[in-house]
Amino acid sequence: MAIRWEALTIDARDLLGLARWWAETLSWDVVDLLPAGVEVRQPERECVSLFFVVVSDLKNRLHLDLYVDDQDGTVAALEARGATRTDVGQSQDAAHIVMRDPEGNEFCLLDPR
Repeated sequence: MAIRWEALTIDARDLLGLARWWAETLSWDVVDLLPAGVEVRQPERECVSLFFVVVSDLKNRLHLDLYVDDQDGTVAALEARGATRTDVGQSQDAAHIVMRDPEGNEFCLLDPR
């Protein structure tokens, strides 16, 4: 049996708004507006996508870890677009910064390795 990761599904209240926010953040494209949800994928590549679905009760069961070249600059740019920093118990000297997108979904910005 072959198993292939296809998409990370993200719960949203504003389906298209959150999909567009993540598409802009990652420089990806909104590729499908389906009755079941909205798909965001890296341009011109066959890779894992983000798939946004509408739910009434958000549970934030998964999050993204993203490598960035400039943590401070990235944090400032994302905060200007509605993201917020958050404390989930990480240490003060952690190499990552935990943030929330405009709907409260957590993601981490990692130092480049």
